[in-house]
Amino acid sequence: MQRHIDDTQLLDSKTRRKLEDQRRMQFRRAIEERLESQRLDREFSDYPDLIAVNYLKSAKGSARSARPAG
Repeated sequence: MQRHIDDTQLLDSKTRRKLEDQRRMQFRRAIEERLESQRLDREFSDYPDLIAVNYLKSAKGSARSARPAG
């Protein structure tokens, strides 16, 4: 049975710290994107009629682009 080996244990401290910082920043960006998405959801939930209008506009636009040229 194979054991899981953590590659960071084989690296020097500077490289290991750099990789940890990269992972931390990636995690932080994901949290910020999630919070931004939630904020936008809250803002748009105040205007459900705008969501419906935008949906209808996009549906019309996709129906036009789906028609064959000719």
